[in-house]
Amino acid sequence: MNYAKIKWFDVSNGPGVRVSMYVSGCRNHCKNCFNPETWDFGYGEPFTREVEDAIIKGMQPEHIKGFTLLGGEPFEPENAAVLAPFLERLRAQYPDKSIWCFTGNDYEADLLTGKKCEIKTVMRMLKTLDVLVDGKFVEELKDLNLLFRGSSNQRIILMKPTLKKDELVLWDEKTVI
Repeated sequence: MNYAKIKWFDVSNGPGVRVSMYVSGCRNHCKNCFNPETWDFGYGEPFTREVEDAIIKGMQPEHIKGFTLLGGEPFEPENAAVLAPFLERLRAQYPDKSIWCFTGNDYEADLLTGKKCEIKTVMRMLKTLDVLVDGKFVEELKDLNLLFRGSSNQRIILMKPTLKKDELVLWDEKTVI
């Protein structure tokens, strides 16, 4: 798996200061995607154990509130196979820091059905997440007033209560995350 870039002090893709990684590879090809270079699975640099270790170390400072995974598409099978064990390692190391993931896939239609990626791998990833922002970016639904998403079809899903209740629990602006 390759990654396009790592932002060590990101304040745009989740609450607080975060470390964010943009993975390479995406088959969704959303119209007017803000990162079309990440569609190419070969773009960027290899995601190695040394890169994992650097992210783990970069998460240490108290002012870093969490980690955000974006793309490209984290749930492409090629990416998910590498990211699932990394996210488990990250969660074990930092149980109190939040992990967010952005996907162009639909949670119910694509991820839970195994339509886009093998379900065991998907579940391994989902169990590590605090928040999943799902849905393709849709230019016609673009709304610059939305927090943490680009178009109004995208949802901010609170993963722990969603998995516990086995029903969708969405974030609202009153919920602290």
